[in-house]
Amino acid sequence: QVQLVESGGGLVQAGGSLRLSCAASGRTFSSYTMGWFRQAPGKEREFVAAISWSTGSTYYADSVKGRFSISRDNAKNTMYLQMNSLKPEDTAVYYCAAKGKYYSDYASSYDYWGQGTQVTVSS
Repeated sequence: QVQLVESGGGLVQAGGSLRLSCAASGRTFSSYTMGWFRQAPGKEREFVAAISWSTGSTYYADSVKGRFSISRDNAKNTMYLQMNSLKPEDTAVYYCAAKGKYYSDYASSYDYWGQGTQVTVSS
């Protein structure tokens, strides 16, 4: 059974940094795409970033390009999201997700989800 467990959320001032982690277990993820999504109150879940587990290719939403960096540690089966220059509009619950094969920025195409971690950026 696939499990994704996020950690690292918290409260930070605007301009600060946080690093989120997503520990994956339950299967081999070598052919998977792993992604980060976020959902703010009253808004739809939106794509943030994704990474191909096998090639390391990365993809970002325009709103976070240049500020966020996604990476993975194959040995630890863990994915990370380094978030710098945080803004109040980055406040949301952040979810990690996994899907087979090819990259997508559609939440509905992801098969597995973590429970989410809250990120709050104060102005």
